[in-house]
Amino acid sequence: MTAWVLRAFALGVLVVGLRTALGFAMVYWPTHGSTMRILCLFALLAVIVAWGVFDGRADRLENPDPERGADLTIRWLQAAVAGGIGSGLVSWILDWFPRIDLGDNGLLFEVTAGASFIILLIFIPALIGVGIGRMLAGRREEKSATHHSADHPVASAV
Repeated sequence: MTAWVLRAFALGVLVVGLRTALGFAMVYWPTHGSTMRILCLFALLAVIVAWGVFDGRADRLENPDPERGADLTIRWLQAAVAGGIGSGLVSWILDWFPRIDLGDNGLLFEVTAGASFIILLIFIPALIGVGIGRMLAGRREEKSATHHSADHPVASAV
């Protein structure tokens, strides 16, 4: 499976799952809506940033030269667009079922404004995570290089 398809599917399912859980929770605990929305947002952001950190670290360890790394920007942009539009479509379809309250948004809203919000919500934190992951892997590489050179000092000529 292509890397961006896996990310788009997993994050789209996560977005729809969180929206559905939030819809159910809002029916039973309407006074806690703002707290539940923030918790869902933090859960989604944590997964996205963690996956971005994992991608960035894996890419930097595989390609220590920053010029030779994979193009994670396009990978995450494709995943964000597919995940945003796909989750909007699925949410719109699920909203037609009884007892599932996802906001009664129209199809046009879900595939334009709603999807663009999800796209940005996936893309920007993922790239922040990629940057952090690459930075952490670069530091680890530098630390092991200095530690390795300290173990084997260069013999000086007498």
